[in-house]
Amino acid sequence: MKKFFGEFKEFAMRGNVLDMAIGVVIGGAFGKITTSLVNDIIMPLISMITGGVDFSQWKWVLKAADEAAETAEVAVNFGALIAVIVDFIIIAFVMFLVVKAMNATKKKKAAAEAEEAPAAPAAPTAEELLGEIRDLLKERKE
Repeated sequence: MKKFFGEFKEFAMRGNVLDMAIGVVIGGAFGKITTSLVNDIIMPLISMITGGVDFSQWKWVLKAADEAAETAEVAVNFGALIAVIVDFIIIAFVMFLVVKAMNATKKKKAAAEAEEAPAAPAAPTAEELLGEIRDLLKERKE
């Protein structure tokens, strides 16, 4: 049992797991920002363009509320789904831009490293090698 917990500790303390945990926390915060962007800026603009239509209020009422019986309304809120889809598209687009920027940075770095790396010295040609052998043989004979 001690070995099991030791392995778990080793797994949990690896850099990749910590990086992933930080990414999840930052992603959650970023999700809140995009949700606010969609709900507080984009959807009101879309509502204004469409003549005051509020997408978040769009719904199919399956069963109306009954105040006498104190039952709540049963409805499918598809307007909220539209807002979440817009939210997802924004997040996916931003992630695309981040990945694109990272790939461009990697390409620039790889190109810079390729330029900095000294070129391998040119290997001697067969004629040069044969000439060196000839000269060595001449020196030996003398």
